[in-house]
Amino acid sequence: MTGKELFKNLKKYLNTEVMLKGWIKNHRKQKEFGFISFSDGTYYTPIQVIYDKEANFDEIIKYHVGSAIEITGKVVESPKPGQEFELRAINIKLLGDCPEDYPIQPKKHTREFLREQAYLRPRTNLFQAVFRIRSKAAFAIHKYFQDRDYIYLQAPLITASDAEGAGEMFQVTTFDLNNVPKNKSKVDYTKDFFGRKAALTVSGQLQAETFALAYRKTYTFGPTFRAEESNTKNHASEFWMVEPEIAFCDLDEDMNIMEDMLKYVVKYILRNCNEELLFLDKFVEKGLIDKLKHLTKTKAIRITHEEAIKYLLDSGKEFEFKPPKDIKAFYMRLNDDNRTVAAVDLLVPGSGELMGGSQREERLDYLIKRMDELKMNKEELDWYINLRKYGGCIHSGFGMGFERLIMYLTGIENIRDVIPFPRTPGNCEF
Repeated sequence: MTGKELFKNLKKYLNTEVMLKGWIKNHRKQKEFGFISFSDGTYYTPIQVIYDKEANFDEIIKYHVGSAIEITGKVVESPKPGQEFELRAINIKLLGDCPEDYPIQPKKHTREFLREQAYLRPRTNLFQAVFRIRSKAAFAIHKYFQDRDYIYLQAPLITASDAEGAGEMFQVTTFDLNNVPKNKSKVDYTKDFFGRKAALTVSGQLQAETFALAYRKTYTFGPTFRAEESNTKNHASEFWMVEPEIAFCDLDEDMNIMEDMLKYVVKYILRNCNEELLFLDKFVEKGLIDKLKHLTKTKAIRITHEEAIKYLLDSGKEFEFKPPKDIKAFYMRLNDDNRTVAAVDLLVPGSGELMGGSQREERLDYLIKRMDELKMNKEELDWYINLRKYGGCIHSGFGMGFERLIMYLTGIENIRDVIPFPRTPGNCEF
């Protein structure tokens, strides 16, 4: 059986003998008895195991923290307040020993230290909570879209198009970098694996638009990559994006979907991760649960781009970069004022931008004009342009950085601590 089964069906197993396999989180030894904090990874709350001379005491007392064990014991009511039950050991068998230099000892470790032990940090209380919430949130996102008849698109990770036009992409090549083929002074990409310059994707949006104009509603959910030399707490070189695209949908409806999806996921986490949230509320962000509940019960305030800029400029704050008025991606629909675009950012307190979306430019002539202004290579994106020729229509979508969402849900302030093995400039461990 598993720890989760035991917690969820305690009345059934009370005063019965059970067998569990898992790991020692903590081991407190006394002369005549001992206590083991035990987890099999299936439930957040650890199980208290008590053993004495009636079990194989002389063997158990030698077991180290981190060891894998098999416990046979009796489930009994616990006299300790706040603890429903405990496991009285009959026999504990060592399955995998662990030396005393095991890095994850039962003491407080800094998050910086745990990043260096990323292959072991899921065993700690903090990361047990974070990555369990990450798993549940991923499921909730898929469930939200699947229940609403969206088609799940596995967008390509290797691409020849730069969706954001930023140029900060990791190149993909099979060239021997010490002997790169050249045509005159330029790299001859016709001799590379794909016969052209290729890179890791920064977004699956452009490909998702093709599916939206066939299935009406689609979404991508997968890894994306950005070769940006940034070492801030909010940026990583590899991160996951959720990107829905919806045909016959304008910006207002796009905003409705953004807000609805966010509230759905937050409600799902509140219902299904109670123990994890209680821990995070106590040790990471005070008031976390109240913050999440407040989001589900309130409506997002909508203001225009012009109003937002005015608020910023009138705030009295000094900005290293002045809030821009006319920066936009090439695919965003130009508004009638010819100055702004039909785009939106969803902001949440403490985390800032959580999602960004727009109504896509469905007018062929406007799209071509914008691409020319940016000196973009239209031949590389001829398929994207043709979407406007072959039955194009109004359509919109948005992108949400999955790690940004997990940061908001957990109160963790550094993106390196919400992704299992962070990839940042100068760091590609594990």
